[in-house]
Amino acid sequence: MMRSCSECGRYTFSGTCPRCGAETEDPQPAKFSPEDKYGSYRRKLKRMEEADDSDDEASS
Repeated sequence: MMRSCSECGRYTFSGTCPRCGAETEDPQPAKFSPEDKYGSYRRKLKRMEEADDSDDEASS
């Protein structure tokens, strides 16, 4: 499966970038399903991350 470097953006089939050595990630979004089994977990995690970000900004 084709992967994308999270640092330099280069595409590769490897788990690490051959150019900079950073970890690669899947560039494709997850497939859409109307029966999203994990949607509630993703939304809860997103709300928690947004709350953490706003707490960090408020304490600065």
